This record gives sequence, structure tokens and C-alpha cells, in this order.
Amino acid sequence: MVASDQLYACPKCRQAPLRQAEHDGLACPTCGTSFPMVRGVRRFVETEHYAGSFGYQWNRFAQTQLDSAQGTTRSRDAFVQKTGWNLDDLRGTRVLDAGCGMGRYAEVCAQAGAEIHGFDLSNSVDAAVVNLAPHPNARICQGDIFAPPFAPGSFDYIYSLGVLDHTPDTRRAFLSLVPLLKPGGRIAIWVYWAELAKMFPGSKWLRKVTPRLPKPLLMQLCRLAVPLYYVHRVPYVGTITSKVLPTSMDVNPEWRMLDTFDWYSPRFHSMHTPEEVHGWFTEAGLTDLAAGPFQVSVSGRRPA
Repeated sequence: MVASDQLYACPKCRQAPLRQAEHDGLACPTCGTSFPMVRGVRRFVETEHYAGSFGYQWNRFAQTQLDSAQGTTRSRDAFVQKTGWNLDDLRGTRVLDAGCGMGRYAEVCAQAGAEIHGFDLSNSVDAAVVNLAPHPNARICQGDIFAPPFAPGSFDYIYSLGVLDHTPDTRRAFLSLVPLLKPGGRIAIWVYWAELAKMFPGSKWLRKVTPRLPKPLLMQLCRLAVPLYYVHRVPYVGTITSKVLPTSMDVNPEWRMLDTFDWYSPRFHSMHTPEEVHGWFTEAGLTDLAAGPFQVSVSGRRPA
């Protein structure tokens, strides 16, 4: 395989490879832009832009969904269901986690024996680099999904789970990832299902306010998800409360608070139909399309 540093490309002019710079940074030999290493993470962006809520969220809940920290297989099981991939097939391959958050799925791939590269626009990468420190086959950087800092044709597998729908343009974010696949490589995504808007109508009105609230205040409000779990389970009453004031129904109280914040905090929060997402895959020229059990999860292959 090509050395990991040789995979990086300038997100501004697309020059690859980059050259080494001082203090373990990288620089573009064409446009001169430099990319520093800060707190163990290569930084290809200067700010979090619209993704600040995720930086706050994943540094607050840095290990809540990390299998190794919790002694569970929940993230591993969710990864397999949402991608449809066999973990044994990842061994010895190069994989990209587009929107890695604090590294819950990247850890799954690292444990499966893949060379896993994760990137995220938010400062969640600070949590990810700590969580993945035990895995020398894992690399984390901070970058923009609309200008990914990688050379074309670098990866055998690419996945993005619950990320693209939090960007300003879900379709364009997806299409920006496809060129990074090697011929014959596979890509899998999972985005929010359009039917959720009908199932939980109250969240639409609450979200007109919640993304604008100070993050610490919203986090405190999301603590209500812990006791509301029991209200939502009351026959008849819960049918109404869960529609008017939807909150996570996870059995784990900390996951409930996290998932509720994850729902109400992002600036962008789009929902899509399976037909729409399949259309993006077809537009990108991908084949062997497959739908997973999660709505809406789709995978496809770049023709060899």
C-alpha cells in the first residue's frame, strides 16, 4: 500500500501528494497552503463551520458509544447492519470513515484489521484520536466532506453513517466521496428516513428553536429524555407525548440524552427516501446496489 501520508491531497487545489512541513505538518507544493498537526491530528480546515454541535457533543460523550469502553458490541452490530459488509472482508484493506465523530465505527474497522482513515469537520476528532490511540492502523484528520483531503482512488471501502444528512447538501456530500473509491471499491451510507417527519411531528417545530440555543443549555434540556422514556412508554399517554415531544427511547439513560441532543442540536438535519438515495448511487455510476435493514441504508460498488 501507499504510505498513509501520501494519501493526502490539498483540499484547495487537489494537488497530491503533499510535502512534509515543519512540526510534522504538511504543505501543498502547488498553492503553498500548509496543514498543521495540532494535538495529534492533521488539520485541513481552520474552523468547524456548521458542525460545532458535533464537536461539543462528541467531546462530552467521548466514550458513551465506544464498544471497547462500554464492553458491548452495539457499535459493531450497527456498523454491520448499516453497511451490509462482512467485517472479515475488511482485513488488509484501506477504509475511509467520512464523518468519524469520536471514532466508534473506526474502532470497529481497526479491530477488524483494516487500515482505517477517519475525518470529520468538527473537533470531535480530538476525542477520536484518543479513542483510537491503541490502534496503529488508525489515522484521524480534520477536514471538510465537500473538499475531502484525500487523493482520488485511495480507498477500498468508504462509509458515512448518520453524517451526510447533517451537511448543507446531502447529495453533493455523497457525490464528493465517490471519486475517492478505487475501481471495484464499495461505499455505504445511512441517512435519516423521510417518514420520521410524519412519525414524530413535534420535532419539526422544536427544531425551529433548538439549534439556536446555547449548547450547554440544550444539553441540560436533553436530560429530560431520561425520565420522558418512562412517560412515552405509558399506554395511550405515550402515544401522544412521543409525537409532541419526541426524545430517544434507548434503554441506556446516557445514550438517551446523547441521541436526543444529536437529534435537536445540528444546524442541518435532512431526511430522505430510499428512492432518492438510490438515485444518487445511480447518478454516480455505482453498481451492485443493496439496501440494508435500516431505513435509509444503501451500498454500492464502483465499477472496476
